[in-house]
Formats: sequence, structure tokens, C-alpha cells
Amino acid sequence: MRLIKARVQGYRSIIDTGYFEVENDKTILVGPNEAGKTAILQALQKLNPPEGVALFDPLRDYPRSKYDEDIKNGNIDSSTFTVVEGHFALEDDDRDELPEAYKDVIYVCGRYLDNTMWHRLDNAPSKLIFSEIEKDLLKICQHYKNTSVANGDPEAKQVAIQTGYDTAVLYLRRTSVISSVKAKQITTWLKNNLVYLEDDNATEEKRYEKLLELLEKPIERNDVLTICEERLPKFILFSNYFRIKPVLHLKKLAERIDKKMLDDEQYDYGNICLLKFLGFTPKELAEAGETSKYDLNKPDQYEQYRAQLDKRDYQLNAATIRLTDAICEIWNPKKDGRDANKLRIKVDGQYLKVVVEDDLGVEVELDQRSEGFQWMVSFYVVFFAEASDKHKNAILLLDEPGQSLHALKQAEFIETLTKLSKKNQTLYTTHSPFLVGTDELDKVRVVEMTDRTTGTKVNLSLTASDSGAMLPLQEALGYDLAQSLFFHKKNLVLEGLTDMWYIESLSELFKADGKTGINEQIALIPANCASKVVYFATILHAQNLKISALLDSDAEGELAAKQETLINAVGAKRILRTKDVYSGQVSAVEIEDILRDTLLNIAKDQCGWDAIAVAKTQAKRPIVDVLKSVAKADFSKYKLSKAFIRWSRDHGLNDLQPHEIAQAGQLIEKINKSLQ
Repeated sequence: MRLIKARVQGYRSIIDTGYFEVENDKTILVGPNEAGKTAILQALQKLNPPEGVALFDPLRDYPRSKYDEDIKNGNIDSSTFTVVEGHFALEDDDRDELPEAYKDVIYVCGRYLDNTMWHRLDNAPSKLIFSEIEKDLLKICQHYKNTSVANGDPEAKQVAIQTGYDTAVLYLRRTSVISSVKAKQITTWLKNNLVYLEDDNATEEKRYEKLLELLEKPIERNDVLTICEERLPKFILFSNYFRIKPVLHLKKLAERIDKKMLDDEQYDYGNICLLKFLGFTPKELAEAGETSKYDLNKPDQYEQYRAQLDKRDYQLNAATIRLTDAICEIWNPKKDGRDANKLRIKVDGQYLKVVVEDDLGVEVELDQRSEGFQWMVSFYVVFFAEASDKHKNAILLLDEPGQSLHALKQAEFIETLTKLSKKNQTLYTTHSPFLVGTDELDKVRVVEMTDRTTGTKVNLSLTASDSGAMLPLQEALGYDLAQSLFFHKKNLVLEGLTDMWYIESLSELFKADGKTGINEQIALIPANCASKVVYFATILHAQNLKISALLDSDAEGELAAKQETLINAVGAKRILRTKDVYSGQVSAVEIEDILRDTLLNIAKDQCGWDAIAVAKTQAKRPIVDVLKSVAKADFSKYKLSKAFIRWSRDHGLNDLQPHEIAQAGQLIEKINKSLQ
């Protein structure tokens, strides 16, 4: 299962985060110090933590300023107050375990402040209400009582049937939901009295079968809940990364494992993960180096011992190469045709040593390399060893990963996080702009705390009242722009970030279908608004770079397109307009109108804005204005474009309308042609 939405309330600095969406692969939480990012991860972990993790303690964990008012005075019932809640979508292997009617359910669960759990199913078949079966139950009960029997006291039989019925439906009102327990009780009563069902009474036989079928629903629903609960991912929070010790004694490590006396300070955990990644246990390597089993004065036993050592060395060498390739791929790929850093795992008797060979052939112990390199090696080993073992079905929560890495290494580390998130859904916090890819801004959640009375909030769009919360995003975009100024000869300036997302997503859809997308040499640069397109174009023009600009055909875009400064910097032929490729009735065309029909469906399905009927009667009105009129204050262009990005990841080009494909294709063609 994958977490798709979460909420935390009443935990440390958090009064109520509100519901926030979680991406299918990785989600990035940014914000200033003391905003509550770590508290969010800590609370999420307690939704389904691994063994040994402490659960909620009201005295320590409930917001201190509200403890007396809410807890001590009894205004909050810890047995009904939900601290953390998660909504989970099913994956294919989950659906295989469930009945057909439940394959698209959303599993929702939460943990109360007293640490008890609750769960439910959304988007599931309706629950069985007692009023739906009450009449049929009463009729079949009367039928049972009226049926004559060959032996026994008829009056006693009627009393027994009625008593059994009353017990089975005890405490049920007409509006009561039939639980699986009640469904089983009623089913048992029906079957126990089956002998009183007349064989030639088709009406009552049909009623009996109907009741059994309906009573299966609560039982089936409960079975689905049980399966989902069992498949709920573990939440693994890593805030302190175990390091690999460069030298260890294998036999002593094996003994500590057997005696369950592991010493974290001696990096036992990190080294166990290293050996697990290499495919060995400490005991296996230790026994391979033992000489006590052999009489080395005897040639045959000496040869056996030599063969055992050779086998260990060959296997270790092969595994070491695999680890080295993995680390080098992340840390420092081929440099001048040579491996810049080669890991060496050496075993001498009972001692295992981890060394690093640089490009000059010099070997040094791992702990003599930089803090960043040690962190990267340890991170890779621990995470990938665990992710493939007991934490395979896990959601990883990373608190400020890669702090000791150089800025450019952090930028490379994004790829590591991407690889990790393909197998394990990942949420991580960061202050670093280099851990926020500009093509991943849809995965960012801005965390802020404007004051203690409102507590930590997770913003649903790329906005925040605290400028410090936005700093990593601003720095990331600024760095990306700087890179474009120096490294990209061809640049397309866009009005805003959402325009960039639409074009990138459309380009990927076209490429996935074997068609031409945006030329990879073209950098897409969002200017934040149409009026700033002129400034960006001027800066790029001063660097003697090739530039095009794409503007909406609304009033702001029209004004920007007519500015002489822009025309001089770009050239009239390179000022592209959305209306140039649009074939509908809207005059003030924005980029969203090119995808009008698809966005209407996405807005309804993913955002809850049903504007389809309104749009049909207002065909000349821009789709953004139509959606605003329906969604009111809830509308956000950011939210809409983000929903399209998600949709594009799960759909193909042909899922767009034919005229939308044609319009998008023309737009891509014009962009590429303008920057040939």
C-alpha cells in the first residue's frame, strides 16, 4: 500500500497540520528550524512503527500549552482523539488479495492519543443497515415459527426460535450498521433453524438465500479490513545513521549477535547491514577463517582449509565489486576513465577491514575519508540492506539526510533518494536547496509555524507566510536559473511554474508514445508572471543565448507580448502565444485551455471540483475562470497542475482528447522550431 494523504494533530508543536497529500514515490518537507518538520515524521512513524519504538505519551507528546485545558480538565478524551491519520491506496499485489468489489478501496487508519488504533474503508461497497433486512428477518422468523414439526412441543419451538432471534438482533436499531459479529450471529440463527424452512416454499427459500447473501457483506468487509491491516506498511524513521566501522573482529561480532549484546557505539548494526548486503553473516565469515577444525600439518586438511579461504575470498571479491559499483554510481562516477573511489573489503583471519582505494591506488581506512563519504557509504549500505529485508514493505522517513555532503553531492544524492523511493515510499525533510530538484517542486510540502497558538501547518501549495519556509525553494530555482544562464544555449521563458509543469508533462507523454517531445537542449524557465517574462528574456539575451517566450493570450499576456523590450530581446517570431495552437471558442486562451476537457475530468476526480456542466454552458470562458467559479476559495492553479502531473504518470498520450493531442503537438513543434 502507498500513503496518499495524512494528518497530524495534538502532537508537540502541532495543533493540526490539516490533511496534506503524499506523493507516490517521494515527498519533500521544507521549512525553517522549529517549524515542526521532525515532529511530523515522528508522529507518522507512530501510525505503524517497528518493534521497540515508543508510542504516544500524553504528558510528553500533547502540546504543552494545551495540556491542562484539554487533557487535565477532560476536554479531550484520549481514547477518541486521533493524533495521526493516514489514507492508503492499494497496489497491485494488495488488490490480488481482495474481492473484486474492494479492489479500488482507500484504507484509512489512525492512532488515538491512548495508542489504540481505528480503521475504515473509503470508496467501498455500502455498509449493511439493519433496516435493509429487518422485514425479511421478521417474515422468515414467523415462517420458522409457523412451520409444523413431527415431534416436539410447538409452543416451546416457537419460544426457542423467538429467543434466538431476539438474541441475534439484540441492541440493533433500524439505523444500526450490521457488524461482522452481528452478521455471523444472525447467519448462525438462520442456519440453525433451517430445518423449519419448508421445501416447497419458493418465496421463503428465496428470502433465506437473499438474507445469507446480504449478511456476507459485513463479514467480507471485515475480512478486507483485516487484510489491509496486515499489509499496512511499517514507518521507519531514520534520523541517526549508523556508520560502518573500518575494522572489526568477526568472531566477536558473531558472539555478540548470538548473545544479543550488540553495541551500537561499535557500529555493530552498520556492519551487520554491510555483511547482509554482501551476502554473508558474521558467523559464516568467522567460521571460514577458523583453523581449529583442521590439522594444517596434514596435506589434505591443509588443502581443504585453503579451498575454504579461496572460496570466501572469491565470493567476497564479487560482492565487493557489486557494492563498489553501486557506491561509485552515486558518489563519484568514472573519473578520467578510472574509478575515483573503490571500496575494498579485506578479510585476514578473523579481522574484516573496509578500505577505500583512490584514483592513485592509495588505500586508506574508511574512517580516514571525508565525513560526507563515510555518511554516503553507510547510508547506502544500511538503507538498501534493510529495504530488501525486514523493511521491504516500509515507508521511509528521513530527517535531514545528507547534511554532511557537499552541495553538489547533495544534488547527486537526489538520484539516490529517487532510487530508494521506487521500492520504498519516502518522505524527507531538508533545508538544502540542493535536495529539492526544480523538476520535483510538485513533490514539495512547505511546513511553517507562524505562531505557537496555530502550531505547525503543512501548506497545500508552494506558498507560505514565512519567507524562511520558502528559502530552499527560492534558492533551488535561483540555482537552476544560474545553471541555465551558463550551460543552456536554448531557453524557453514561461509565465509561471505551472506552465512549466504542463509542458514538461506533455513532453513526457509524447516521448512515451514514441513521438517528439521538447528538445532536451531547451531549458524551461518560469518567470513567475507575464510581466517578468521581459526581465528574464533581457537577462538571457545579454548572455548571447537563444530565447523564446511562451505567453498566454489573456490581458496580461497580450500586454507583455507587445512590449518593445521583449520584442527586441527575443524577436517577434519567437514570442509564442497559446492562441496560436488553440482551436476552441475561448478568446483569452491560457495554457490550461489547451487541455480543457481532460482538466475538467481531473478537477472533478482528484480535486472535487465538478465544473463539467458549467463549462458546457460557458464554452467561451477560460477553463480556469470556470473552475474558480465552482471551487471558490479552494481553487488553486498549483493544485490543478499538480493533479495533471499525477494523472500523466498513470496515463498515456491517447488518454487525452484527440483535439488536445493535436494542440499540444503543435505547441511542442512550435517551441522546438523557434529554438532550432
